[in-house]
Amino acid sequence: MIRIFGFLLVFAAATLPVTATAANDRFVVSEIRIEGLGRISEGTVFNYLPVNVGDEIGEQRIAESMRALYGTGFFDDLEFRRDGDALVIAVAERPSIASFTIEGNKDIKTEDLESNLANVGLKRGGSFDRSVLDNVKQVLTQEYFNRGKYGARIETAVTEIDNNQVRIEVDITEGERARVRQINLVGNQVFTEKELLGDFKMKTPNFQALWKKNDRYAREVLSGDLESLTSYYMDRGFADFRIDSTQVAITPDKQDIFVTINVTEGERYTIADVDVSGDTPVPKEELRQLVLLKPGQMFSRKLLTRTTDLMSFRLGQDGFSRAQITPIPDIDKEAKTVAVDFRVEPGERVYVRRINFSGANNVNDEVLRREMRQLEGAALSNTAVERSEQRIRRLPFIEEVSVETLPVPGSPDQVDVEVEIDEGLPGQFGGGLGFSGSQGLLLNGSFTHSNFLGTGERVAADVSSGRFQTIYSLSHSDGYRTPHGVGRNVSLAYSDLQAFTTESSDFSIESLIGSVEYSWPISEFSRIQVGAAFLDSQQITTLFSSEQNRQFVQTNGNPFVVSSETGICGQGINDICGTKFKAYELFAGWLWDSRDRVIFPSRGTRHRLTFGTTLPGSEVEYYTAQYDFTKLINLGGDWTIGWNLELAYGEPIGSSTDLPPSKLFFAGGPETVRGFENSRLGPLDSQGNPNGGNLKTVSQLELLLPTPERLQSSTRFSVFWDVGNVFYTGANDIGFTDCLATRGFSCSPRPVDYGFDASSLRQSVGFAAQWLAPLGTFRFSYAVPLKKFGGSARLPGDEIERFQFSVGSTF
Repeated sequence: MIRIFGFLLVFAAATLPVTATAANDRFVVSEIRIEGLGRISEGTVFNYLPVNVGDEIGEQRIAESMRALYGTGFFDDLEFRRDGDALVIAVAERPSIASFTIEGNKDIKTEDLESNLANVGLKRGGSFDRSVLDNVKQVLTQEYFNRGKYGARIETAVTEIDNNQVRIEVDITEGERARVRQINLVGNQVFTEKELLGDFKMKTPNFQALWKKNDRYAREVLSGDLESLTSYYMDRGFADFRIDSTQVAITPDKQDIFVTINVTEGERYTIADVDVSGDTPVPKEELRQLVLLKPGQMFSRKLLTRTTDLMSFRLGQDGFSRAQITPIPDIDKEAKTVAVDFRVEPGERVYVRRINFSGANNVNDEVLRREMRQLEGAALSNTAVERSEQRIRRLPFIEEVSVETLPVPGSPDQVDVEVEIDEGLPGQFGGGLGFSGSQGLLLNGSFTHSNFLGTGERVAADVSSGRFQTIYSLSHSDGYRTPHGVGRNVSLAYSDLQAFTTESSDFSIESLIGSVEYSWPISEFSRIQVGAAFLDSQQITTLFSSEQNRQFVQTNGNPFVVSSETGICGQGINDICGTKFKAYELFAGWLWDSRDRVIFPSRGTRHRLTFGTTLPGSEVEYYTAQYDFTKLINLGGDWTIGWNLELAYGEPIGSSTDLPPSKLFFAGGPETVRGFENSRLGPLDSQGNPNGGNLKTVSQLELLLPTPERLQSSTRFSVFWDVGNVFYTGANDIGFTDCLATRGFSCSPRPVDYGFDASSLRQSVGFAAQWLAPLGTFRFSYAVPLKKFGGSARLPGDEIERFQFSVGSTF
């Protein structure tokens, strides 16, 4: 109707009467004058006007000129008249759109609406035509109808302002999305309605709809579900399945939707034969090995599509990224069999002209290019492009990345690789100032930046100061110390602690630790690591220290006396004793990491094995070994299962009797076994406080719950099952005894064996949430211990903490 109306308007304008002179007399135009112009230039009018100075004009040429100028959409009215031999054109310009606003939209972004409205002529600076408002209402109404909001109302208002301009206001009342009250399937015989609707994303009202909103109707969701229904049948042998019709009915109040789907199942078919034809640059036998369909097997469109993808991917490895693989089925309805011929058309080999990055405003170009496995000037390889995308996504300061190959105009054998980057949080920072009656003034601050000055290098600093602890640390990591990917990590830390954990028995330890580590890539996913560390430590014990700490001070390193009644440390109850020692440690490790990202990965595997030992000349000797394992498996859709395993072991060697306190392992808390107080599991010292152990076993099995797409990069929810504990298996007797529950009253101490015992592994289940914020990763968990030690008359039970909260670094 709008097009018909526009045609009639132009036709009427073209046939309007003009002055008698212009209408009846033909004349040669000596001059053209335009009257009434404002924002439109004369040059623009002359550009569209089909008459020039020197042309002879009459009624027909005037009608053509009027049609041409009305067709620009710039003018509301036109008048042609003759002034001597001059042609005078008087115009009335249409108002221009100074601005327009959209209010009330929540389901659709304003940017998306503006893009759609620009296609119907509503844009800032454009000419205003009232017919555009009708188009606006139609376009917006259809947009909301497609999303199931049939009660949406669109109102427009036009306000005239100075200089022949208007301001347009679009007010949207979205209303509620119609709910799918019922989905009916007609014609299904082999499979039940429950089986077929199970894969539908669109559901009838259910409990999960409270947060997933999956009972709301949307046309694109229904289209996807119909495709899923087709796939369900064709993946199970029904090669001639079809959907005959789909009816969508809405109730008069526009609140409920009823969907009816009519299907014809057809017959079930098996594979008769499979072949590969065409001129293939890859040996056909190699392509035949990629065929997942075998003679006698049930027909499956999923396997058919997967085979096509595998062949395309294999050809893409050799640069034939535009290869066309067409499966041609030959259906024998009498025999109920299908013969499939995969027709291969490789096309021309394609090369990469340029690799362009966009969106990375705070990352140096070199940082991104060194992660690329696809090179400029080389043949386009699907494998190299996919791996390049994965490597960039794994950078801790990248939130998301997408890669697209675009043909180069005029060069059919060239493409440009366009890499679009969405930067994430490059680092975390925090700090605090407080006062405690027991610890006095408390000061802490931390800074971590994983993309320092755009170089991709990681810099971290931490300061914490109080009455009972002072910690300073600084580290720098460069993953590309050389162009070949050799990485280096340097760290330096100083600590002065009154207790190694907040629940430890009284002692003081002052340490200076420095380390340097180099790593070399040995494959696309694995690296070897070699490094050295230096430890300079001093430990002091008092009467209130545990027997284990006093024993370590007296028998390891270089013991000294701070004060003693007898001059010999350990003989007086009020003795203050200490030890100093230096240790030089050499460590090596192996790392395998195929996870899709470092922060909140969704698939992949990570192994890390590390072994360290002190070198000759160390005043305390020991070795440690640690293995960390992570596995993420997608169960389908947005459901993923993750498993974290940590095994650690250490032993003193030579004349040393125990591991230094900083090398002991602890368990319990948000990072190990949730539901138990932090670091409270395992061996207890003579004061009933955690001593730590030399063997640590922790397993965390988690089911990652579906998360809205906009939150997936910063939020994670899971249900978990944690199992673990720490043990002491050392050959040296360091005096573990009981009588801790009674604190020694009316109790004769007896030795306690904290050696490994599977029955001593603690277990808990619960719910956890993680949120990546600028201050760090906030972790919340609520756990219920399944297996715990309730205590006895001689030993205290496990300390339970169901709700736990922690803030830690992610990078």
